[in-house]
Amino acid sequence: MSAATVQPDARISPRAHLRHTGALVRRNLLWIRQDPESMFDALLFPIVFTLLFVYVFGGSIGQSLGGGQQAYVQYVVPGLMAMMGMNMAQGVGTGFNQDFNSGVMDRFRSLPIGRGSVLFAKIAVELLRMLFATAVLMIVAVLVGFDVTDWAGLLASVGLSAVFGSALMWVFLTLGVVMKSAQAVQGMGFLVLMPLQFGSSIFAPTDSMPGWLQAFTDYNPLSSLADAARGLMVGGPVAHDLWVTLGWSVVLTAVMAPVAIHKFRTKH
Repeated sequence: MSAATVQPDARISPRAHLRHTGALVRRNLLWIRQDPESMFDALLFPIVFTLLFVYVFGGSIGQSLGGGQQAYVQYVVPGLMAMMGMNMAQGVGTGFNQDFNSGVMDRFRSLPIGRGSVLFAKIAVELLRMLFATAVLMIVAVLVGFDVTDWAGLLASVGLSAVFGSALMWVFLTLGVVMKSAQAVQGMGFLVLMPLQFGSSIFAPTDSMPGWLQAFTDYNPLSSLADAARGLMVGGPVAHDLWVTLGWSVVLTAVMAPVAIHKFRTKH
């Protein structure tokens, strides 16, 4: 069946969209089962980053927090959780681009399925990978001394990170469609994410940063996400950062989801 004869999304019922999404999620999970190496990033990233920051920077930054390495563990773990969705989002864009270059997406677009179902399935599977990475992070965090004082807050933090991560995935799905290679997507992601990561409160308090950089961190959504997760998990102000994070998530999804779906439909 040619792409020209495929039903447009408008003629596919919501129930059919859900069925298509479920089938594609199953297909993607079966692919992961056949290629378990694709889970190495979700497994190793939380281990490497937790050990790196706790044992390399924990002593010096922990002293500034007034409690040494243990204080830094309590500070940085919620921040690392905030990073999970962001790093998984970059991966979904790279994988999406590789599927295009391998011809997989051409096959999907020749089938009578909703175009949005392909993208929603990608996001659903990536969220499952993010939850796996978060579970690994928390296991390592407990082993290095993180004290879980509020389980409800921990679950809320995971949910908030998933919401923001899924919103960010629409940005990288768009990049995966419009850029020519997976390397280009990865390079663009690096240029965007590195300043957001290190120009935030994820790894260290922002009080000692220069004034211009503090102004940037105030508007950085990753700072809001990290501070909200920190407040939920170990105590502290939550409401402002929570609403800012949710606001960013809504705006990113509302703007980028239609763009990603349109680019996917019209890509030649």
